[in-house]
Amino acid sequence: MPISARNQITGTVTSITRGEAIANVELDAGGQRIVASITTEAAAELELGEGKEVTAIIKASDVILAT
Repeated sequence: MPISARNQITGTVTSITRGEAIANVELDAGGQRIVASITTEAAAELELGEGKEVTAIIKASDVILAT
């Protein structure tokens, strides 16, 4: 499926913490940790589980850094 977002990072699901409405999905992307918060419904529809290869697609209007 073609999309306009250019920030795409491939990774492997390392853990999923499910709440009532939100699932925090942790990925290993080449040694970097990425965590996505998605609905539990979306996690089920995507059939996410540990070891599954996924693509994190990042689309943001702002990125803020602080030290």
